[in-house]
Amino acid sequence: MKTCLVVDDSRVIRTIARKIMEDLRYAVNEAEDGMSALRACHEQMPDLILLDWNLPSMKGVEFLKSVRGQQGGGRPVIIFCTTESDPGEIAGAMAAGANEYLMKPFDGVAVRGKLADIGVTA
Repeated sequence: MKTCLVVDDSRVIRTIARKIMEDLRYAVNEAEDGMSALRACHEQMPDLILLDWNLPSMKGVEFLKSVRGQQGGGRPVIIFCTTESDPGEIAGAMAAGANEYLMKPFDGVAVRGKLADIGVTA
């Protein structure tokens, strides 16, 4: 079974994302901040990370760069889940190693569409 790490400081968003990803047959772990997410990645690198832009303890892009620099950090598909709409900021995140981004609020249809766009299947 593929694994997904949902990284968001909002419990509501984590709950919604968990439900969506479990419906797609992913085993889901959650982290409420960047440091907890990094620890989770050190323990087991997930196949997919849904990543909030603004996190306590570090920005999402800092987390992204840190993960990409780890052994095995090139493996997970990382999708930013954000309200950020500045094209320059989004381009910067993509240049830092994000595979895609998803605007909040999102639903299962949007997540499945983004995954299909980048060739990821459950």
